[in-house]
Amino acid sequence: MSLDALAAAIRNRRVILFVGGGITQNLGLPDLSVLVRYIRERMGLDSGNYHLRDYPILAEAYVLGEGKIGTLRSWMDVTWHPKTVDVTRSEVHNLILDLDFPVIYTTNYDHWLEAAYTARGKPFHKVTSVGDLTRSDGQTTEIIKFHGDFDDDDSIVLTETSYFQRMSFETPLDLRLRSDSLARPLLFLGYSLHDVNTRYLLYKLQQLWDNSAWSEQRPTSYILMTEGSLARETVLRHRGIEPLVVEAADPGTATVKFLRNLRDRVRRPASSREAGQSRSQGSTKKQTRSTAVKRKLGKHA
Repeated sequence: MSLDALAAAIRNRRVILFVGGGITQNLGLPDLSVLVRYIRERMGLDSGNYHLRDYPILAEAYVLGEGKIGTLRSWMDVTWHPKTVDVTRSEVHNLILDLDFPVIYTTNYDHWLEAAYTARGKPFHKVTSVGDLTRSDGQTTEIIKFHGDFDDDDSIVLTETSYFQRMSFETPLDLRLRSDSLARPLLFLGYSLHDVNTRYLLYKLQQLWDNSAWSEQRPTSYILMTEGSLARETVLRHRGIEPLVVEAADPGTATVKFLRNLRDRVRRPASSREAGQSRSQGSTKKQTRSTAVKRKLGKHA
């Protein structure tokens, strides 16, 4: 089963977590539709002409008018960090910490993941630029802010231009991801496959291996899907990504259910794991003996 293989890789501290906006929404925080409305209202734009998918070009138009991203970034920082949120009560964040990933990439600009580590007293090293990469000790969990951080205006990937630059896949953080993805499995949480940026990232990771002579050695990566889709699952498997489908009306509920199950498998005592493997091997041997007997009977029939 895919989940057993994933649990074993996590137990051996090989899996890299990739965290998307769905994890932040588990805290009751808004999605980027709030950003679209804010920019539209500030610029006096017609509400009927712009949708959630338009936020990069709206952000670019806003920054072109203001001359910098600072004012917009400040508004987003306040909006996504209300004082009413207590991240210590977020089961999703606590489960992520329980699983103890060595490296976490996140496309979220907010600080809730770092706050969860701080609250639990677990050390982490935040990476927003190439300079931060040089200061890692190789032991502490790295939280790599793949789309930037509210503390650094220059790091924010929000406008259409910054997304196009990111899609070139040639920045220092991209090169780090390319290196990591060639060596270790990735687990994607909190991502919607309706988002073209997510699909493009998965496509680019596939291209790295397709252009390699060692493509058959690619480690299997995984993505949590909270709604089944045969077409998407087929494409994902072709790209070396195993879809793990946990359907629920609320994506947050599905994510908690998945992470609980995964944590329990990771923590399962070695004796229980060995017993399960033994039963599996015994069943395989019985099937092999049964097949051999049938072949012999067939020869003498």
